[in-house]
Amino acid sequence: MTAPETPVLTYIAYERFVADVQAIAARLEADDWRPDFIVGIGRGGLVPGAYLSHRTGISMLSVDYSSKVAGFSDELLAKLATMSRADRRILFVDDINDSGATLMYLRDAIVGHGGVPANQRIAVLINNSRSRATVDYCSRTIDREVDKDWYVFPWESVAPSGTLIEEALEVPERLA
Repeated sequence: MTAPETPVLTYIAYERFVADVQAIAARLEADDWRPDFIVGIGRGGLVPGAYLSHRTGISMLSVDYSSKVAGFSDELLAKLATMSRADRRILFVDDINDSGATLMYLRDAIVGHGGVPANQRIAVLINNSRSRATVDYCSRTIDREVDKDWYVFPWESVAPSGTLIEEALEVPERLA
C-alpha cells in the first residue's frame, strides 16, 4: 500500500487533550510508582508534560530531542542518568508513541550514561500498539496498521495545514 497524496489530518480538540491528561494522571495515581520529576520531551511532550505537572504537583523538567541538533540533549540526558542512579524517579512525557524511535533513543541514552531502567517510565497521550517502544501509561491506543490519520494536537493546530502535511509526509511509513 502506498501513502496517500494528502494525509488525513485529525485535529484533537482541547477538551479531548485535557481528558487524555486527566486519564494519564489517574493511571499514575493508581500506581505505587510515583515519579520525582516529569520530563517533557521537546517538542510534542512539553505541553502535555506541563499540564500533567500542574495536575499532579510533580515538578517538571524538559529535554529536547525534536530539534535534531547533534549533542544538544547529551548533557541533560547525562544529568537525568545521574538522578536515576540516585534513586530519583523520572516520568518521560510525549504526545504520541508512533514508531518508538524517540523513546528508545532517550531510554538507551540514559542507560548508556549509567541510569537505572527501573527509575524511568514513559507516558504518552496516544500509543501505537505496533511501536517498537513500550510505554507505561497512555490515554488511548491506536493500531497504525489500521489508523493512518496524522494527529494534530491543540498546540500544533496553529501551524498552517501545508506545514502539517509536509511534516506528515516526512514519515510516509506511518501513513502507508
